[in-house]
Amino acid sequence: MPGLCRDCLTTLTDERRCTACGSPRIKAHPELFDLSIAHMDCDAFYASVEKRDNPELADKPVIIGGGKRGVVSTACYVARIRGVRSAMPMFKALQLCPEAVVIKPRMSVYAEVSREIRKMMDELTPVVEPLSLDEAFMDLSGTQRLHGAPPAVMLARLVGRMKDELGVTGSIGLSHNKFLAKVASDLDKPRGFSVIGKAETAEFLYDKPVRLIWGIGPAAQESLDRAGIRSFSDLLRWDHDALTARFGSMGYRLWHLARGQDKRRVSAHEPMKSISNETTFFEDTASLDILDGHIWRLSEKVADRAKAKGLAGRVVTLKLKRANHKIITRRVSLRDATQIADRLYRTARGLFDQVGDQGPYRLLGVGLSDLCPEAQADISGDLLDPGATQRSQAERATDEIRRRFGNDAIVKGRALR
Repeated sequence: MPGLCRDCLTTLTDERRCTACGSPRIKAHPELFDLSIAHMDCDAFYASVEKRDNPELADKPVIIGGGKRGVVSTACYVARIRGVRSAMPMFKALQLCPEAVVIKPRMSVYAEVSREIRKMMDELTPVVEPLSLDEAFMDLSGTQRLHGAPPAVMLARLVGRMKDELGVTGSIGLSHNKFLAKVASDLDKPRGFSVIGKAETAEFLYDKPVRLIWGIGPAAQESLDRAGIRSFSDLLRWDHDALTARFGSMGYRLWHLARGQDKRRVSAHEPMKSISNETTFFEDTASLDILDGHIWRLSEKVADRAKAKGLAGRVVTLKLKRANHKIITRRVSLRDATQIADRLYRTARGLFDQVGDQGPYRLLGVGLSDLCPEAQADISGDLLDPGATQRSQAERATDEIRRRFGNDAIVKGRALR
């Protein structure tokens, strides 16, 4: 059976230890050198960057997120052992792991590391489809002649370079389509390398829960539960027409995925459609000061992500969830695109004022969409607000100071609310 040492990249034949370096990190699979669709997912990316930059955190539980009213963005594996998970309310995470070190996200730093990882992936193949800062699909079909090695070897080399040069680790999923490659990358984290071959697809999926499918959230799972569908074997009992009639386009997709079929191509040109950030409050609130402070902080985070990616947007969206879980959404189109936090904040605050007194609220979000390159941003200024240009220039200067001296070098007063 073909095998690969993930440490020294020696190719083997189903050995338990590498005959060249003695490492036990051997990956053996009948189709190891025949598959070319991969998904790379960094391991607890934000937390890994923080531990890299502060070695004193190496063995400590680290949570990246907001204050007690916020949610967990990322938790390191030490914290995950205690039950902490992404999107968990911060108060619950600290109940499970009270000794955790909580760190506010440094999006500009994470974006820079992400850019370096992307450069490494681009060296392997021109067909890279990013999903977020810390994960991407790759199609390495036809690259063996270029690199003189099969995709599996190049992928192991990639995560080795990430560890040695950037100080972060990643897990690889390798298969014959995007769906299975993404499933595989989650099978053996952290520092995993998992393979799902064509020959084993049906057997592998048969008893797996349908929540394995990317995009099946609580609402979709509840709908499937009502139909008696909990595993892939349950899906196989439904014919194509019945699934489509019951679930529409999702039913069509489920019928194919139940059989391990996914015809989507890895696309290097899939554009990012929106940038958003939201926070869930520990306690429902109608306090204008508290809500205003959150609108500013969310606007700043969205602006930071837009700047990190070289993007701007023409549509600003405000999202509110009331105490009774009713969602209120308001959006407005700007005359020209922006990536300036001040303009985002003022626009989102205006949308909030339009909603009126409908609180208390349990969630607030700010988003930017209809994205375009940053060169098209903030061109014409605001004739109704003569101070806008000056504030924009001040924000650019603030960005440069933070880049040189850290995020806490300058803090706006409204951010402290």
